[in-house]
Amino acid sequence: MSAADSEIERVDVLIVGGGPVGLITAYQLARNLPSPHKIKIIEKYAKSSQDQYGRAITLFPRSSEMLDQLGLADELAQQCFACRQTVNYDKNGREVPGRGWSFMENMKDTQWDFALVLRQKYQEEIFRQALKRHAVELEAPLALVEVKILDGVGPNGYRILATLEDGNTKAKRTVKCKYLVGADGGRSFVRRAMNIPFDGTSSEDKWVRVDGVIETDLPKPRTYCAIESPTHGNVLWAALDHGATRIGFAFTAERQRTYEVFDEEAAVKEAIASVKPFSLSFKQVDWWTIYVVGQRIARSFFVEDCVFLAGDACHTHSSGAAQGMNTGMHDAVNLGWKLSLVLQGLAKPDLLQTYETERLPNVQRLINYDKDISRLMTMQLPENWTGDPNADPNEILGTVMAEAATFSSGLGIFYEPDSTLNINSGSGHFTVQPGHRAPDVGLKKPGTFEPTRLQKITPNIARFYIVAFAGDVTKTKPLLSAFTTALEKLPWLADAESPISRISIFSGLGPSAYESLGGYPFGKVFYDDDQSAHERYGVDKNKGAVFVLRPDGWVGTVMALGGTAAGGLEEYFKKFLTMDTTAKL
Repeated sequence: MSAADSEIERVDVLIVGGGPVGLITAYQLARNLPSPHKIKIIEKYAKSSQDQYGRAITLFPRSSEMLDQLGLADELAQQCFACRQTVNYDKNGREVPGRGWSFMENMKDTQWDFALVLRQKYQEEIFRQALKRHAVELEAPLALVEVKILDGVGPNGYRILATLEDGNTKAKRTVKCKYLVGADGGRSFVRRAMNIPFDGTSSEDKWVRVDGVIETDLPKPRTYCAIESPTHGNVLWAALDHGATRIGFAFTAERQRTYEVFDEEAAVKEAIASVKPFSLSFKQVDWWTIYVVGQRIARSFFVEDCVFLAGDACHTHSSGAAQGMNTGMHDAVNLGWKLSLVLQGLAKPDLLQTYETERLPNVQRLINYDKDISRLMTMQLPENWTGDPNADPNEILGTVMAEAATFSSGLGIFYEPDSTLNINSGSGHFTVQPGHRAPDVGLKKPGTFEPTRLQKITPNIARFYIVAFAGDVTKTKPLLSAFTTALEKLPWLADAESPISRISIFSGLGPSAYESLGGYPFGKVFYDDDQSAHERYGVDKNKGAVFVLRPDGWVGTVMALGGTAAGGLEEYFKKFLTMDTTAKL
């Protein structure tokens, strides 16, 4: 190594972009990776210029669940506006049920059964402080200005040469890294530097958003509200944190022709007009913006086996369905645990390919929904509409949003069965299948019978969880015994270095798991006193079942309880884990 080369900074992962997606990616890596792994996150703009109001505001239930498993949701909940009520008004100010955001009132099967509304400014501060507690700080203003992929570098080597430029001094320095994550927004430098096409279109439609503190005679102002305006499309009214409100509306070509210059005064004037017949006045304006509506998706999310795109860097869409930040969170969480395991040598590098194969289809689903929703919000029928050409776009919008409800809430987002992570073992017909979200069922702790939840006992720390639904142990004891005996022959499952934890769930309540079994139980024990957990997962309490939960809270595989389940687990984990102890299998 030359003297000059020895002065080059080396990091495991360089993350470009200091928004929520970049911060959550960096946080997971900093939290999961032991020393001496090094994470670096940079942002082109000084945070003083970025710490404005506006931008993204809403986290839907699945995003909140994922942040809960990362230990961050409670802090968000302290500051958020928890929105559980929606309302829709027609052009005359009459309340019309079943339209607009009404799907939000049916977000069940989760502890986080509401829209967590907290402006991005406040979310980012929480994430930065959490990251700082793991000895990583966002560096800004610091821009990535050049990327080179080096030849002849093996797996997990420093394959990337990145040139950084200080935003104040313009001084340049070089960093070598193993992996690069572009979370740098819709105009992503990383995407452009890697020559990744950004397919899609931008429409002629423009939308305006205004945030501030308001006075109004709207009957239910502290809600997520839609107003069917004949001049401004389907108007968004969103109650925000800290007593503020967001008004969003379509800025039609007709309205645009009214202004030579569109400034804050004009935005406020149009906001007031958009909510008629209700009155509106602004006591203060925190932020406003105007933007072009469009949908684009990167042709690749992972290139050169070392460069990733996440969030707006690989997909942009309207804010019509309020999914931008939520989809970016899903990207970050999906990538974070996989990259953590690969960097530690616990998983094969091929695992990283599943980031694109899992996320891209879900992003495409969002793009398809967003195309329809964004047109309907501007009072246009979808491009491929084959129904009544005179249909009311507001009515169709309600139907489309209802159809997309479980996707929008995130609770219905799933990953297709594959040959690596989401394996259908064919061993039973359970309600919850591989690739589905693992429902956050209520449980009881031993001894105290204190209530807890499955997601609380399965935090996302880049570990898998083998969950044995033991049912009624007076009936399943032989099956559970055969299962645990077979597992004892697989020492890697008990290895301290193995990224796998064990949990047992018994139906009913009991004074001692040891006495119930006549021996040591499988991992930590929790009780399902009313059998609701077994019922939600579709497990027969007289037969039991074994579920593998991925670190991100999706189900990896399911199999019947018994001795053969151990062999199924062995085959499952050997597909992507590389612990040294697997050589003994």
